[in-house]
Amino acid sequence: VGCCLSKREWKPLEDRSCTDIPWLLLFILFCIGMGFICGFSIATGAAARLVSGYDSYGNICGQKNAKLEGIPNSGMDHTKRKYVFFLDPCNLDLVNRKIKSVALCVAACPRQELKTLSDVQKFAEINGSALCSYNLKPSEYTTSSKSSVLCPKLPVPASAPIPFFHRCAPVNISCYAKFAEALITFVSDNSVLHRLISGVMTSKEIILGLCLLSLVLSMILMVIIRYISRVLVWIVTILVILGSLGGTGVLWWLYAKQRRSPKETIIPEQLQIAEDNLRALLIYAISATVFTVILFLIMLVMRKRVALTIALFHVAGKVFIHLPLLVFQPFWTFFALLLFWVYWIMTLLFLGTTGSAVQNEQGFVEFKISGPLQYMWWYHVVGLIWISEFILACQQMTVAGAVVTYYFTRDKRNLPFTPILASVNRLIRYHLGTVAKGSFIITLVKIPRMILMYIHSQLKGKENACARCVLKSCICCLWCLEKCLNYLNQNAYTATAINSTNFCTSAKDAFVILVENALRVAAINTVGDFMLFLGKVLIVCSTGLAGIMLLNYQQDYTVWVLPLIIVCLFAFLVAHCFLSIYEMVVDVLFLCFAIDTKYNDGSPGREFYMDKVLMEFVENSRKAMKEAGKGGAADARELKPMVVILEKCTKCDEEV
Repeated sequence: VGCCLSKREWKPLEDRSCTDIPWLLLFILFCIGMGFICGFSIATGAAARLVSGYDSYGNICGQKNAKLEGIPNSGMDHTKRKYVFFLDPCNLDLVNRKIKSVALCVAACPRQELKTLSDVQKFAEINGSALCSYNLKPSEYTTSSKSSVLCPKLPVPASAPIPFFHRCAPVNISCYAKFAEALITFVSDNSVLHRLISGVMTSKEIILGLCLLSLVLSMILMVIIRYISRVLVWIVTILVILGSLGGTGVLWWLYAKQRRSPKETIIPEQLQIAEDNLRALLIYAISATVFTVILFLIMLVMRKRVALTIALFHVAGKVFIHLPLLVFQPFWTFFALLLFWVYWIMTLLFLGTTGSAVQNEQGFVEFKISGPLQYMWWYHVVGLIWISEFILACQQMTVAGAVVTYYFTRDKRNLPFTPILASVNRLIRYHLGTVAKGSFIITLVKIPRMILMYIHSQLKGKENACARCVLKSCICCLWCLEKCLNYLNQNAYTATAINSTNFCTSAKDAFVILVENALRVAAINTVGDFMLFLGKVLIVCSTGLAGIMLLNYQQDYTVWVLPLIIVCLFAFLVAHCFLSIYEMVVDVLFLCFAIDTKYNDGSPGREFYMDKVLMEFVENSRKAMKEAGKGGAADARELKPMVVILEKCTKCDEEV
């Protein structure tokens, strides 16, 4: 294998050329198809129906409308009626995912609750906004026998127009609570869900503050990684130990305190809330205790390998010092994903309102697409996955290109002014096709897994045990395959950034390098990923502990189980976004290091590119492996420079 690879030696940062051009053309054609779907939905009037809204008779609010054949009340002039009003906004059709109510175009939304038909009539006379059917005059609201059918359900909740979408939405959240009750079938007591939602709404300021706290902590941890990487491992280890012990102790202390508090002092309305909080504290305390014990056992097993990670983290810290823009890479990726997701959701909403007007069984108008165009949303879903993976792959290629530039530049003073922008430039000019191909491979694996997950959810409780086992096994295997391909893709992007080869060649070369350095991959990546995981745990524990203290002592005493879960999930997501960049840098450095040690031996003409700290890391790794007695000889052979192989390969090349 070494002789075969040496016939095409790695040439870092040389001979840039475009890679995988056919895949780039295919990706461009696919994006044109996505644009066609958006343009089609806008051209058929879906944009106006989505933004301005339409009533149950096919009239778009805020404009003059053409008459629809065979449909009464169509073709009306709604120039002065700019808002959509639902007679029964809380009547939700979960199957078709829409409000199952008559919709009318009105001049204004009722800002205050209207309790009687007299109030509805008075509102129409004062504001000129008729809330009953077009066939009923405001003067007939209180006298007509059809008022109970043609007028809104009483009491009419106070509502406000949704910005940019001209729909009157109830201000009270009771409708949303009922909607959530229908979706969350595992909640047997609906009052519990009401209290959970009220807890979220009451604690929204605290939730927002804690989310910002997690963002600040993640930024601080990134700064710490940059400047004190040598002692970071020990600091994180100690803080996680103290944080897990402190969090567990506080939870048991709060549980014991609330359990001892006399129930006679609690008013009956708050008694159920107090019992829910006490039960939640017990569950949290037990879970925290189990988690702390497992964490201690893992750290006990890996304590001898912690020292091996320090040198690698130190070099990664140097990378962040020379490339400070790497810290902000998650922001740009998230911003790009957010823009695409907004576009995707808007186009999906356009597709939901496009098509021809069709009269349903109730005599109202619905817009449906017929023919092959009705399957456009499948194309749209594939576009969501592929383009999202493409954006993430662009981030990986950008980071890999910048780190490769840093590693293979002997004199760091000769680095480009902004290696990140230089890497983006190389990505756009040469490697978009490689990124498109790699992201498409992930899409091919992800789509079948999502289809199987959908089938499993639809057949839940209906399939037999054998079918359920087969489905779950297939889903698990596809998930594992997706994770392996993600890791291989990332290393393939690094190989492409080094040698400017196409995706398949880069993936093959990276795979060979990883197999040849399997012991180091297992030792370094496992310990490094574990330490970064501890950093995520530290941020989540710190945010969760602050949330427990704030939510427990707030004045408005509500159930804070759901707010705390939301805060912890957001904290983990933020920490993962930031620390995943650090993990990516470590993986790129490792592949560069493996290639460097394979094709260079430190002799004149074949000097190492690596930092001196990495050389110390190699020696420390060899000593640690020998002391542990686990694969010491094999690792020593692995760490030995491949001078003999390279000499044989040179002779082969000369003969050729």
